[in-house]
Amino acid sequence: MTGWTIEDMPPLRGRTVVVTGANSGLGLEGSKAFARRGATVVMACRSVERGESAAAEIREAVPNATLDIRECDLADLSNVASFADSLRDDYDAIDILCNNAGVMAIPRSETADGFETQFGVNHLGHFALTGHLLDLLRAAAGESRIVTQSSGAHEMGEIDFDDLQRERSYGKWSAYGQSKHANLLFAYELQRRLGNHGWDDVLSVACHPGYADTDLQFRGPREMGSTLRTAVMGIANAVFAQSAEQGALPMLYAATADDVIGGEYVGPGGLFDMRGSPEFQQSNEASRDEETAERLWAVSTDLTGVEYDFEST
Repeated sequence: MTGWTIEDMPPLRGRTVVVTGANSGLGLEGSKAFARRGATVVMACRSVERGESAAAEIREAVPNATLDIRECDLADLSNVASFADSLRDDYDAIDILCNNAGVMAIPRSETADGFETQFGVNHLGHFALTGHLLDLLRAAAGESRIVTQSSGAHEMGEIDFDDLQRERSYGKWSAYGQSKHANLLFAYELQRRLGNHGWDDVLSVACHPGYADTDLQFRGPREMGSTLRTAVMGIANAVFAQSAEQGALPMLYAATADDVIGGEYVGPGGLFDMRGSPEFQQSNEASRDEETAERLWAVSTDLTGVEYDFEST
């Protein structure tokens, strides 16, 4: 995969791709790339208005883009369910689901369902969404893929089952690390369950973007009202980060490359895994702990009320 770029993506005409957080950053660049290869792209956005603005940007670059902008607020499980129901009304199958949206290092807040926001949006929202869409992914002609966006920050995360919502002790970075660690535990456990039930035509793959210049880094400082932190982050992005287009490559590779198998972890292969062309990598040992993954799955099912139906044909 040395030097792999968007130009190496296969044709996707006739395929349907769902991208969460499609209105900015990695989601926007990913949606643009999928559209350029001919896919129908469902842009799942918390704000339809921002989604429409992003779609207009994509159409400037890809005039024949087939885009479907829909509201999907991962901080509200009822909204996630409604989004999934609306797709079921209009689509017979989904070929690729990119669990991309996320929030990072924000002051503590809660979702509509009372979950700590980073854990609720980054993990639980995507856990619920994937479960709701499992039948459509199974219905795809040929292989379908579920790509879950994690982060190198998973290495500083651990799942605190005694305080999952960080009500007793909250640190914005430790909470972010927990959510990104959860993304990997989920992605790998999902692949194990798919395999155990003979769903060999559905793959679960994880990825991370390295350090990419997106708006993700700015939400925390803005919510804190810190002009200084916002300015420092802008300088850091300008000096150290790769572009959002480059940062989207691991997700695009995980979603489309021929040599990807379930349970892989794809990230940029340059300095400190922060930038560069995508490659297969290894996440930390804790993210591969099957006992923790099974426990997190059970807790996530209880919290979201979403049961995965692997018995359907």
